[in-house]
Amino acid sequence: MTPTTDQQTTTRTTDPHPWRPTRRRLTDTLLTALAPVAACSVALGALTTWVATGRAGDPARIEVTAGRVFLPYGDTRDTAAFFRITNSGDADDRLVRVSSPGVGGEVTLGRHRTTGAGAAYRDPVDSAAVPAHGSLTMSPHGLDVILRAGARWELGDPVPFTLHFRRSGPVRVEAIVVSPGDVRASP
Repeated sequence: MTPTTDQQTTTRTTDPHPWRPTRRRLTDTLLTALAPVAACSVALGALTTWVATGRAGDPARIEVTAGRVFLPYGDTRDTAAFFRITNSGDADDRLVRVSSPGVGGEVTLGRHRTTGAGAAYRDPVDSAAVPAHGSLTMSPHGLDVILRAGARWELGDPVPFTLHFRRSGPVRVEAIVVSPGDVRASP
């Protein structure tokens, strides 16, 4: 038996259409779309911050050369070491610490200064800037590494150092023990 036209019409009008949007379907669709939009917004914000702080592009590329350490003279073992630090990258970096297993005691960064009366003294330094596409050359008249010499150092001995940079991390290098009056002492 076939349904009459009145029965078909009644059935059709009382059943909701499967394609018809309901409040629940709209809410579910909105929540489903919101998750990827929120994730993209967070990623875009992080990338914008990364670019704005100068960390995008080529990172700092640090090379440390010309390591020299003065052989102490007299009755003191306090001395200084010097390096040439080159940054060929697009981002600035900072030398934040220097360490050495071949040194007795603490290793610190310092800056040699003179007063108006000609007296000299050293200021401790927390860190030193190494600009992008630039260099930092340590010297006895400026920035240096202050340390206590090993008991058996001799001229020409290699002394291991690790220079720690904020962005580039640690760089291991050797400094050669030289006489303070040696012209090769300046890097």
